Amino acid sequence: MPKGHFGRSGASIDHGDAKVLFPVDELDGTVFQHRDAELALGDVESENVIVIVPTSLASSYSLTQRPLTAIPVADLPLDVRSELADALDAPIDSYELIQIGKWTVDSPNHSLAEYTNA
Repeated sequence: MPKGHFGRSGASIDHGDAKVLFPVDELDGTVFQHRDAELALGDVESENVIVIVPTSLASSYSLTQRPLTAIPVADLPLDVRSELADALDAPIDSYELIQIGKWTVDSPNHSLAEYTNA
């Protein structure tokens, strides 16, 4: 499953400019989270994804504490779409999904003893 949307997305919107999306639970429309978001994002090319990016340490922390979320652009209310469109260079309708958060990767725990012989 591609995890490159965050680094190679079609567009990005600063966290502060995307405040209309929060809280996502109150949005009218479809919102995919966790595994459903992974599946939705896996079916879309990176250039068709808008990623919400942090603008400060606080917004980075806020975004990383959220589950991976994918929101279909077509399902957003018109007022939300028009507010987000102001932060984009291309028409918002040229994108399929908005991604909030990123995939977390499980990494094995290592013991410091592994590095004593290095």
